[in-house]
Amino acid sequence: MNADILKRVVRAISEGAQGDLERLAVKIVEGERKTGHVRLAEQLDAILKQPRPKRSASPPVSPVADIERNLKELPLSRRHGESLATLLTTDALEHHMVLPAAIEERFARIESEYAARDRLRTYGLKPRKTILLYGPPGCGKSLGAKRLAWNMGLPLMKVRFDVLISSYFGESATNLRSIFLAAKERPCVLLLDECDFIARSRVNSKDIGEVSRIVNALLQLMEEYDAPGLLVATTNVESSLDPALFRRFDDVFMVPLPGAVEIEKLLRMTLATVKLAEPINWIKLVEKLTGASAAMVVKAAQDAAKAAVLSGKQLVTQADLLQSITEQRRTDPAASEA
Repeated sequence: MNADILKRVVRAISEGAQGDLERLAVKIVEGERKTGHVRLAEQLDAILKQPRPKRSASPPVSPVADIERNLKELPLSRRHGESLATLLTTDALEHHMVLPAAIEERFARIESEYAARDRLRTYGLKPRKTILLYGPPGCGKSLGAKRLAWNMGLPLMKVRFDVLISSYFGESATNLRSIFLAAKERPCVLLLDECDFIARSRVNSKDIGEVSRIVNALLQLMEEYDAPGLLVATTNVESSLDPALFRRFDDVFMVPLPGAVEIEKLLRMTLATVKLAEPINWIKLVEKLTGASAAMVVKAAQDAAKAAVLSGKQLVTQADLLQSITEQRRTDPAASEA
């Protein structure tokens, strides 16, 4: 039995997680069979199939207790003992996305491969496990990581770069290794959001020593990455990343700004819980939002809905939406108009 499974067995026993124990037992049987211990595998399988005595029902673990237990297992910085990551449980994850068909297929393929990971391995194939998402701000890269975690039934562990980076020699790389070790011990989606913070090109950096150390550590950790979950990195500026990093990812693709079809879907989806004053000229609204990020589209619709509710009208009008869009344009002048 390898060390990883052994630790997970002991953890499941300490937590009283009977379901986890049963799944791990099946993995142990499969492992013994693959290594050629056929007779032992058959004996273990026979034990698993024996009728089990009825156990008295134990009180379910509350979601709060489960979150507290997971938080205690988060990796800590070496010097100050601060959490190197934040954890979002599956039920707390946003996951609704509106994407072009081609990009939706890329996400769905990652999810399908994860679901069929055991079947793929029987043919000597590996599922995609390291993903780089790039694109302009607000287009949904971080949301894409949450969506993957939700569809895979995994918590999301987001790295805190403000805690990870240390001024002490070699400590940033040590903190990074602690994070990867934690991801290996408990299945999750490990999110390196805006990873250019630690993966900047070593060629263009003025601080060669410290940048090189952490980039080299990241390259090595990704080369050896074999965690049971998924690693997702995001960046707004893919050109700033170290060139050697791209070869470590199993899949790299852009999450683009929404087109006309996606903008209308985002508006309709966001406004689905409120009443609309007919008629709404969706084409005009889409034209006004051309070039906007998905985040801006959603916020414009939400602000219009909130304004209507607070005013007591209970109906969102075309004028409400146009005013909200105009306000968003003023807030974010970088978003180009059509």
